[in-house]
Amino acid sequence: MTHPGTTPATPGADTHQHRTGAAAKTGAESRAGADSRAEAEGRAGSDTRAEAAGGPGTESRAEAQAGPGSDTRAGTDRRAGSDTHAGVEARTGLEDLAGAVPAPDTRDTPQSLALTAPADLRARLAAQLGTAARGWLHRALEEAAAHPGTHGPISVWELRIAEAGRRCGSEHADAARVLILHAAHADVDAVTRVYFQGTAAERRAVLHALPHLVPGPDAVPLVEDALRTNDTRLLAAAVGPYAARHLDSHQWRHAVLKCLFTGVPVDAVAELDLRAHGDAELARMLGDYAAERTAAGRPVPGDLHRVLTLTDPTATSPAPEGTRGTDGKES
Repeated sequence: MTHPGTTPATPGADTHQHRTGAAAKTGAESRAGADSRAEAEGRAGSDTRAEAAGGPGTESRAEAQAGPGSDTRAGTDRRAGSDTHAGVEARTGLEDLAGAVPAPDTRDTPQSLALTAPADLRARLAAQLGTAARGWLHRALEEAAAHPGTHGPISVWELRIAEAGRRCGSEHADAARVLILHAAHADVDAVTRVYFQGTAAERRAVLHALPHLVPGPDAVPLVEDALRTNDTRLLAAAVGPYAARHLDSHQWRHAVLKCLFTGVPVDAVAELDLRAHGDAELARMLGDYAAERTAAGRPVPGDLHRVLTLTDPTATSPAPEGTRGTDGKES
C-alpha cells in the first residue's frame, strides 16, 4: 500500500545509485592520479629548467665575471704549487728527515741514546740541528761509513768525533758521536781507544754507543772505569743498558750505591726494577747505607727508599720489557 505523497520505489534505483557512487569514486581517483602526475611533471620540468639555467650560459657568465686575469692567476697558483711540491720532493737525506720528524722538547737522556735505534736517533737529531750542522753531520756519517774501522794512528771518523761538540753544539754532541761510532762499525778495540784517548764527553758517547756496537761483555772494563769516577754524567751513561746486561751482581749493586752516593737519579739505571727485585743483598747494603747517613746526621736520599721497595721479594715481579733496546750487531 502506497501512502499519499510517497514516491514509489523504482526498480533498479539501488543499482543506479551504486553505479553513480562508483563512478564518482573512480573520477576522484582519476583526478587524484592526474594531480599527482601533474605535480611530478611540474617538478621534473622545474628541475630541467633549473639545470638548463645553470648550464653553459652560467659558466660563461661566471667566466665573464671572473675576467681574463682569473686564468692567469689560477695558472700561476698551480705552477707555484707544483714548484713547491717538486721542491719538497727534491729534498733528500737529512733535510727530509728534519722535516718529517718534529723536534722533541727536551734533549736526549742517557737511556734514550742507548735504547734508540740509530736510524731513529739520526732522524730526531736532524730535526734539531741547523742547516750547517746537518750538512756537517751528513758528511761525517758518509765518511765514517765509507772508511770504517781503524786506519793509521787515527781515523777520519775519530777526528769527527772530536769536533762534534763544536759543529753540533754540546747539547747534541753525544747523539752525533753515537751515530758516528755506529756508522764506522767501531769494534771493541776502536771504542776502547776512543774512550781512553778522549775527553769526558767523548767517553760518555762511547758508553752510550756500547749497546749498539758490542754484543758481549768485552767492553765491561770501560764501564768499570767510568764507575770509578765522580763525574755524574759519566756515571749516568755507565749504568745504561750495557751495564744492566753485562755487569755481575756485585758490580751492579755497587753501581747503584754509587748513584745514590753521588746524586745520580736512579732513573738512569737501566732495568733497575728487574735486577733489584728480590735482591736481599742489595736491600742489606741499602739499609747499612741509610743507617750510616742517619748516624752522621745526613739526609737519606729519597731514591734509596724507592730502590729498597723494589728489592721486596713479595712484590709482584716486573715483566720483562718487550723491547730492551738494541744490543750489539742487532742495531
